[in-house]
Amino acid sequence: MHFNLNEESTVNDTYKLMAQTIIPRPIAWAVTEDEGVVNIAPFSYFIGLSSSPATVLISVGHKADGSEKDTLANIRKHQKCTICMVQESDLEKMHLSSKGLSHDKSEAEQFNIETTIENENFPPRISTAPVAYYCTLNQEIDLGGGSTIPLVLNVEEIFVDDDAITNKEKLTISFKPVARIGKSYAFLGEEVEAPQIP
Repeated sequence: MHFNLNEESTVNDTYKLMAQTIIPRPIAWAVTEDEGVVNIAPFSYFIGLSSSPATVLISVGHKADGSEKDTLANIRKHQKCTICMVQESDLEKMHLSSKGLSHDKSEAEQFNIETTIENENFPPRISTAPVAYYCTLNQEIDLGGGSTIPLVLNVEEIFVDDDAITNKEKLTISFKPVARIGKSYAFLGEEVEAPQIP
């Protein structure tokens, strides 16, 4: 079946098609802060863009009423966020944190998500996250309409839990991430060695 997105597909259909075929997508928690309230929201439209300069991208939608999600409003206002990778043991809390709360309520408090302040210049990182990126806003991308805003973020610092570094000399990192597949979640499971190139 062929889908012409300019003719027959609704926004919801397009999301379903992309979300179930671009898989697996890593899930990252975006941590922002405003007036002392820590906002935590998971995003599966997340990807590394470049390592030089170090940049990542998250795509942030709007609330059902059309207003900005707290993540978008906070990044626009403060120009920074902390992106935390989600691991298997945090699946339930990550899923709970996707629930929309009012701007003055913190997912950290509501869902018992422990955070750690390591750098006063950025929002806290999630304590159990094996990897965290301390980011500043580079730019918003105007896609010419729609309610999703891609944000390009400069990575200023990276935290990696010592337990996730399996070889310090080669800087080999391993942890158990959570991915999104359609409306479900997935664990990566068995790793497969890359075949040798002759």
